[in-house]
Amino acid sequence: MSDFDDTPTLRRFRADDAPWLVERHATLYARDEGFDDSFGPLVAGILSDFVAHHDPERERGWIAEHKGHRLGSIFCVAGGADAAKLRLFLLVPEARGKGLGKQLLGACMGFARKAGYSEMVLWTHESHRAACALYKASGWQLIDSKPVHSFGVDLVEQSWKIRL
Repeated sequence: MSDFDDTPTLRRFRADDAPWLVERHATLYARDEGFDDSFGPLVAGILSDFVAHHDPERERGWIAEHKGHRLGSIFCVAGGADAAKLRLFLLVPEARGKGLGKQLLGACMGFARKAGYSEMVLWTHESHRAACALYKASGWQLIDSKPVHSFGVDLVEQSWKIRL
């Protein structure tokens, strides 16, 4: 990690991380993608549900941080009996391009394997080119792509899948 004098750490998500995560998603997606103010509440709902109902044996969230500063997140949640769903994968701009996304993705996929899932799925947008390149390089397959109008903008929604 070239801009860090020591390696960022991954730790488990805590409920007190939720406000930061909602704010970062809402702010960065509005700035970078033009998303409207419906996106923050969607993230808040996902996190609220996770905090209230997640199964710690089969579902987990991680926060990447460096010297007490949060840099990103990723979550593994149940998507069915045998499928895990990757959610809320985010890196703040200053942490991108340094291998931290690969580290987060590896932790999430490793956990899903150990939890007994046979596959993982995710939903994203074509405009997230760096993340999509990382998924492809990690063995994920694009299984669906379609134009949609979501969060106040026209997007190309994508679904990806990997066998674990």
